[in-house]
Amino acid sequence: MTQLRLPLGLPEARETEFLVSDSNVHAVQQLERWATWPVMAALLVGPRKSGRSLLARIFAAKSGGHIFDDADRAAETDVFHAWNQAQQERRPLLMVAEAAPPVWEVKLPDLRSRLAASPLLEIGPPDDALIPQLIERAFERHLLHAKPDVVAWLSRRIERSHIAILRVADVLETEAEQRLTIPMVRQVLGNAGLLSKWQEDEEP
Repeated sequence: MTQLRLPLGLPEARETEFLVSDSNVHAVQQLERWATWPVMAALLVGPRKSGRSLLARIFAAKSGGHIFDDADRAAETDVFHAWNQAQQERRPLLMVAEAAPPVWEVKLPDLRSRLAASPLLEIGPPDDALIPQLIERAFERHLLHAKPDVVAWLSRRIERSHIAILRVADVLETEAEQRLTIPMVRQVLGNAGLLSKWQEDEEP
């Protein structure tokens, strides 16, 4: 497991570190090689809370490029003009969205063609290596303390998504004590419906 940090001059706390695993390493590598892109723009997509905006900020700080966050929710003409401007200035543009076309429904034909010409960089759901790292980070943010056996137990029993991990931490902060145990976590998350059904009855 590796991390990408924002460059010096910006906060170095874990909040500014992007955790790299097999689920996102291809996107990270493509951002590092932005000079080889066929056009001066790329589309970075990933699920909610996947760190896509953080990764984009790291990219912009290192490359001197621009970010268009939530591009799929912006006016299409604004995205279109930003894409054209990036080509004219020869400065990379990273458009950040939850999904790529055709899931992102683009009506403007000229924008559709430009997005089709842009490299697509994808962040996938968290994998086995990343899930415990994300749980630990979420627990730190909520001042929750858990031994490695609790984190490992949770990693096998919650939904495999970035947003689910944050929901788990929110519920535990509200309903549980700061020092977590497996029986306590099982009870609190079971009552909240946040344990995977087919794994709820497994022994720790």
